[in-house]
Amino acid sequence: MNHTTTGSPPRRLRADAVRNQRRIVEAARELFADRGLEISLDDVAERAGVGIGTVYRRFTGKDELIAEVFAANVGGFAIAAETAAAHPDPWEGLVQFFEYACTHLATNRGLSEVMLELDNDLDGLAEMRNRIKPVISAVVGRACAAGVIQPDIEPSDIFSLVHMIDSLAEFARPVNPDLWRRYQAVVLNGIRGDAAPRLALIVPPLTDEQVEMAKSHICTGRKR
Repeated sequence: MNHTTTGSPPRRLRADAVRNQRRIVEAARELFADRGLEISLDDVAERAGVGIGTVYRRFTGKDELIAEVFAANVGGFAIAAETAAAHPDPWEGLVQFFEYACTHLATNRGLSEVMLELDNDLDGLAEMRNRIKPVISAVVGRACAAGVIQPDIEPSDIFSLVHMIDSLAEFARPVNPDLWRRYQAVVLNGIRGDAAPRLALIVPPLTDEQVEMAKSHICTGRKR
């Protein structure tokens, strides 16, 4: 009697599939960080050096790829918020989260859009963002109660202010990628309670020449 044995796919193919998925995710991570979420899967395939069919075999669409790329980032925000809420000093806890948010968003355009601009329901990401909101409310409420920030500051103000810093970071990135740190301090100083000491402005402002250079980069990008 002949027994027909159906073997599992060759290890080489499984290894290729894993390698291709890693290349796709890494390519998407780089493109999302540089150009935001408006990139296409064709762009990802080209950067990864694979065919578009390979991308679709690994991911059903761009939303699934976005969730894959940013799940760890959004999870990191949730952890940072919870760590800030547990900080023994209300002001330092708020500063800690604000700096975490600015640091990560100022260097990643796609993450900024995921956290601050999009109102979609990507699998997993919306749940984690919803986990963050009440924790930030607790961080802000504690800081207000301690008198270390102005009493009319709301949790939504924190996200709006981070968005402002992120926009400034994008404007200045071609000429001074660290400029956002100066305005992070300006913003935090602006919401402090009157009796609290202010943060030092350790990064100098843009010169007039740098402002014009930054403007020219924006104009050049719009013409492309």
